[in-house]
Amino acid sequence: MYDELTSVDIKKMKEELEYRITVVRPEILEDVKLARSHGDLSENAEYHAAKRERGKNESRIRYLRNMIKTAVIIDAKSSDDTVGLFDTVTYYVEEDDCEEQVRIVTTLRRDPFQNIISKESPLGSALMGRKVGDRVSVTVNDNYSYFIVIRSIEKGQDDDSLEIRKY
Repeated sequence: MYDELTSVDIKKMKEELEYRITVVRPEILEDVKLARSHGDLSENAEYHAAKRERGKNESRIRYLRNMIKTAVIIDAKSSDDTVGLFDTVTYYVEEDDCEEQVRIVTTLRRDPFQNIISKESPLGSALMGRKVGDRVSVTVNDNYSYFIVIRSIEKGQDDDSLEIRKY
């Protein structure tokens, strides 16, 4: 399965990849050399920490390269009256008798703690393409679903303001 990402997502990943290769990698290699010069490697915590950091950085580089290589680039545009990527949606949860608000983004930039959700999440996929006034069923799993009513849609745009997930 390919991740659906925007051109801004790809740009941000390429920038991070370049930074990790040209800045972080040489710094970590220097740390490993310095720690190695302190002698006995079996009891050298600094050396083991530097090696661990090198492994994390190399893992992230591989992840970014793979994401860039396999991503399907999508357009973030949607019509003015329907929910699309980067839109902020206010909706009413019937079950809880409350109003909530979320912003819908690509998987790479989600942050549920900030009410920024992925278009692939149960709520995100239920909202995509819907209009103000629509009553929508959100299916969480085979045993649980709930209804919401879309109250408003604030159109958004794909910009550099949202960070990509670190891990």
